[in-house]
Parts: sequence; C-alpha cells; structure tokens
Amino acid sequence: MNLVEKGMRTVVIDRNASCGQGDNKHAIGGIRATHSDPAKILVCKRSLEIFSSWEAKRGDDIEWQKGGYTFVAFRESDERALRSILPIQKSFGLSIDYVGPDKIADLVPGINSEGLLGGTHSIEDGSASPLLSSNAFYRAALGAGADFRFRENVRSVLVERGAAVGVSTDKDTYLAPVVVDAAGALSPEIARTAGTDVQVLPDSHEGAITEPVKQFFSTMLVDMRPAPGSKNYYFYQNRHGQIVFCITPDPPILGTDRRETSIFLPQVARRMVQLLPRLKNIRVRRVWRGLYPMTPDGSPFVGWNRSVKGLLHMTGMCGQGFMLGPGLGEVGARLVEGKSMMDDRTVLEGFDPYRAAKAQESLK
Repeated sequence: MNLVEKGMRTVVIDRNASCGQGDNKHAIGGIRATHSDPAKILVCKRSLEIFSSWEAKRGDDIEWQKGGYTFVAFRESDERALRSILPIQKSFGLSIDYVGPDKIADLVPGINSEGLLGGTHSIEDGSASPLLSSNAFYRAALGAGADFRFRENVRSVLVERGAAVGVSTDKDTYLAPVVVDAAGALSPEIARTAGTDVQVLPDSHEGAITEPVKQFFSTMLVDMRPAPGSKNYYFYQNRHGQIVFCITPDPPILGTDRRETSIFLPQVARRMVQLLPRLKNIRVRRVWRGLYPMTPDGSPFVGWNRSVKGLLHMTGMCGQGFMLGPGLGEVGARLVEGKSMMDDRTVLEGFDPYRAAKAQESLK
C-alpha cells in the first residue's frame, strides 16, 4: 500500500489463497505504543494514528477500539520495572501513568485486588480486528495499483553480481531492482536462496476467544506474573463483547507447528479466572495457534542486506507485526524511495539486521 501510493510499481507474492492468511490473522488485535524501546514506541505511535483514523479517512470499519493497555503489578519487582520505564515512555509523549489499585478496579470491574500494588495505564492504546484490518489494507493497496499474485510460492531470490534482480516462483519470474523480504517465519528459507541468512526462529503461541457478553471492560489487561509453562498472559473484551486472550509460553515452543493443544486452555483459563473471577462461566468459542517469528533480542529486522544489494528485510516482528505493520510500512516505503525522515534513523538503528544482540525490552 505505502509503496504504490508513492508511485512505485509493486508486485506482492503470496503463497496463500487470499490476503491476510498469514500469521497476522492469529493476532488477538492489541495495538500499543507502550514499549520501552524507542524504535518500537515511534513505529507504534504512528500505527496507532493509522488504525484510529482509518475509518474516518478511508471508510472501512476495522473495529478500532481505544481501550488502553493496563499492566498490573502484584510483585514489587514488577512495580519497579513499570515505574522505571515511565520516563522514557513519557519522553516520547505517551499518555501513560502509574495508577493505584482503585483506578485499576474502575478499569476492570471485579478484578481480584488481593495483593494488587497498582500498574500502568496508557489511554491511547487500543485494539482492532486483524481480519478486517488486513482486508482494508489490501483493498487500499489494490485500489492504488498493487498487483497481488496469490497461490504462488517463491522458489528463489534472483541475484546477479551481488544484487537482487527479482524472484522466481513456481509459476513465473518477476524482475525488480528491490526485493522486500516480509516473509516472517519463512524469511530464513527465502534468504538462503539469495545466499544470505537472517536470524529468525519461529515459535508457537496460542490464543482464544469467548462467546459475547455484556461489555464491562475494554482495556488490554496484562498480568506480568510468571507461572509454570508461561511467562505472562493478557486479555481484553472486544467491541462485540467477546473476551480475547493469549499466553506467552515459557520456555518457548520452537518450530512451526500450528496445531492447537490440550494444554493451553486449562493453563490460561485458571489464571484468568483467579485474576477476574466473573469470567468463570463464560464459554470459549474457539482456540487457535500461530507463529511468532523471533529474533535473538525480540525486535524486528528492518534494513538493507549488506551482501545482497536491493534485498530489504522487513521481518522478525516477534509477535508484534500487527501493531508494528502500518508504521513500519511507511518507514520501509521511504527507505525504498530514499527519502527517510528524522525519526526513521532511530527506528532503523534499533531494528538494524546487523545490530549486536542485546536483552529483550522490558515489556516484550
């Protein structure tokens, strides 16, 4: 969408049958600028602007909901961690504060406040439907002139004299001076065909959705406490009244297996009901499993390949591709155009594919 709107001829090669059938459709829909990493904050602030104004500017209802994000602290270590990153969050203009248990009880009526110390609440964050959003972006790209080729598998990136010159698929050959790797979990496989490498390793995460009930909260509630088999979990109530939830497995479940498990639901449901007892009688409608294309430090790889000229990596979103995507789409288009903005420098430095590995950000 961003490339064609800048006047660049763009062909999208997708092995799936239609748009939005990759791992973004497995996202639960949360969108936040509440990060501790400057690159992620800048990108997601722009994404929030795009999501929140999409219906007014473009006409599609993508079920945007400004519910905010609430990270709750039941341990002093979590409270210290949340308070410690407030200065950097506020320095980038985020509307966020540390609030007490009473405020959190107002945000999430019925929450079990035993041992609750407080938490951070960011009012500008929210959620949208991944399925509706992907289709809206697709229609906008299509309307602007993008050419989509579905049910095609990329066999190789074509390289001549150290430069990418296009791709070959199981159906055709496409020549172009720029090849964008937005293949997520498949990026290592694609990169190897160009004689290079990208350090993306997928792992599996599960999510679920309940039947609809009367709306009683809308913030994304994040419980940072670990438990056997999980690092944390988070959930919110969407515009239809359904509770949508996910868990962060610990240790990670490496690989590309998308089959649902019998472990996930009892594991996360027990924790959710302990935190919010009024959930105990709500029926779960569906569970699913998707892939997080992980990098060593939990931040994306965005930038030019140093050994293959014209190969642009925009991959390794680490499970945050839905919220990062719209903002990064603009950054990537400016990079191809050669007209990057001042903030792009911070983003590209933070997401440099050749950066030294560091610890993951505090709120990953």
